[in-house]
Formats: sequence, structure tokens, C-alpha cells
Amino acid sequence: MDRLAQLYQEFGQSPWLDNLKRGYITSGQLDRLIGRGIRGLTSNPTIFQKAIQGSPDYDDQFRELANDDQPVLDDYWAMVLRDINSALDAFTTLYHESNGGDGFVSVEVAPSLAHDSAGTELAARDLHLKIARPNLMVKIPGTEAGLAPIRQMIAEGRNINVTLIFSLARHEQVMEAYISGLETYAQDPGADLSQVASVASFFISRVDTEIDRRLEAVGTPEALALRGKGAIAQAKLAYQRFQRTFQGPRWQALADRGAKVQRPLWASTSTKNPAYPDTLYVDELIGPDTVNTLPDATIEAFAEHGTLARRLDADVDQAEAVWKALATVGVDTDDVAETLEREGVASFQKSFDELLTALEAKADELREH
Repeated sequence: MDRLAQLYQEFGQSPWLDNLKRGYITSGQLDRLIGRGIRGLTSNPTIFQKAIQGSPDYDDQFRELANDDQPVLDDYWAMVLRDINSALDAFTTLYHESNGGDGFVSVEVAPSLAHDSAGTELAARDLHLKIARPNLMVKIPGTEAGLAPIRQMIAEGRNINVTLIFSLARHEQVMEAYISGLETYAQDPGADLSQVASVASFFISRVDTEIDRRLEAVGTPEALALRGKGAIAQAKLAYQRFQRTFQGPRWQALADRGAKVQRPLWASTSTKNPAYPDTLYVDELIGPDTVNTLPDATIEAFAEHGTLARRLDADVDQAEAVWKALATVGVDTDDVAETLEREGVASFQKSFDELLTALEAKADELREH
């Protein structure tokens, strides 16, 4: 059995693919990955930039779209939505077989809306209405401005992937938005809470990259000894908070109506530092009721030599000690989170803008011919 399948069957963790491009669908590669144990898929503006600019697979569709005088932004969404709908088709059987537990495909609202609550709410609802598939998750950044629309979408019974989470404090706010949104939805006697799903996406390797940079700037032996430990420590502490949050009378009242927990999702799990094992952010974060989204190279590395063991709730005392030690040596983890959120939003915006600029140029070229 592939290690990917074992992750879910033996440890209750769902491996999702952190990539989407048309060639996956047309070549049957996505179906093969599902057969090996991949249980969902996430996309983002950077993934689509690479897909659309990096292959000729979109040229025929874009040629047709470029002739209709619609804004190039509409052309972008037409290409994205075709891929998303095809991926939703690929995962539909799994979605039904798992009773809505997995088989989700995530698409993100435009990155320019990251600090616009009203705009995010409209865009998220629009994507849900336009695509209208039960296994769709719309991604909303876990910025301060994202919290109200996250709560509102859940209150309307819509599936949400909360992305770009970098801190324990923001994770608490995201879980509260989910639970309070479900409580509002539950006021409708006809509401089926079992049909609502959400994940809270923690970005892992980026946290280590930023913390390690700061530790190296401090440069003391105590600081340098903490390199490569911050992100996993934070994820373990987040998992503890998740377990505490989804128990007790308040949660039980929703669970009795069929509500599902908001699973922590480990994102950005490719290892950025070549000194670290290439499966570090999979091996160390295995535990039930979680998702790990894996880029292609990490999928293959884990399938070949990953370590299958429940590590997520092991050595929690050690994780707490690491987290405290970071502050002791002078790393401000709140500032780390703010920096990474700002950079994450800017990075997706840059990819989005670059792609639209490239599509504009391509459209002009096609019209000239």
C-alpha cells in the first residue's frame, strides 16, 4: 500500500495535492494520484500563474476567450473555473464515499481582497454560487479582515478553507469564526450541519524560514540550536488548541446536529532548507483529524521514504519549551506572523498581477494576428 493511503487509513490524516494544472486532468495524472491515496486538492494564485504561463495547455481556450472582448480578468477566471470543475469531477466519488469528509477542491478569492471584508464576502459567495458543487471549498485568507466573511460563509452553510494562518492567536480566532458561524447556521431548523466543511491552513515551512533567519541574526549558540524547530513546535501547539476547542458542551451541541470539526491543514510543507529532510513537514505532523497538502515532489519523497508514525501530539512539552525559548533568545513570534501574512498576501498578489499582465500581452498578440 502507498504511504499516502496509509496516512489516512492508519493515522486519520488526509493527504491533499497542493497543485493543479490542466495537464493533470487531461493526462489522467490526477486520477492516478487519487488512486494512490490523495484525498483532496488545493490551488492558489501562484499555482495558477505557473500552470497557465508554464504550459501550452491553455492556449486553445485562451484564443477563444481573447476574441470575445471580455476583460482579461474574466478570461483568467474562465480558465481557472474549467480546471476547478474538472478537479471537482475527479474527486466527486471520493467525496460521496467519505460522506463529505474529503474529496474537496479549493479555489481562492482574488488576492487583492485580503484586507477587504465586504469584497471577500461577495467574492466567496459568488464563487460558491457560480460553481455550485458540494465538494468545493473557497479559500479566504485568515487576515483580520477575513474573519467576518469566514464566519458569514459558514453561517450560510458554505465550505471554507481558511488560508495564510501563521499564528496561534489567529488560529483561535479562525476556530471561533467557524463555531460561531455554525451556531448561526444551526438556528435554521432545516440546516444540515453535516454538509458544512472547513479547514484552517497553517503555513509551515515559511515559518521556519523566517524564524531561522532571525535566529541566525541573533547568532548565539542557544539561538542557532533552535533552527528548524519553530514551525513544528507551533503546529503541535495549534493541534493541542484544536483538540481543546472541539470538545465540551458548546461544541457538542453542534456535533449532535452532525457538525464536523474544522481540521487543521498543514500547508507549505515542502522543505525550503536543503539541510533539513525533504519529508520533515510530513513526518513530524502526522495525527488524526488533520490534512497535509503536499506539492508533487513532497508526495513522491514521502511515498518513497517518509516515516509513518503519529508524531503530532508527541513531545508537546518539548514543543512548548521551544516556543518559549524563541522568545528568550529574542525572536518575536507575533512579528514573525505579521511579517509572513504580509508577505504571503503580497506574493499571491504579485503572481496574480504578473499573470494578468502576461495574458493582456498574449491577448494583444492574438488580436494582431
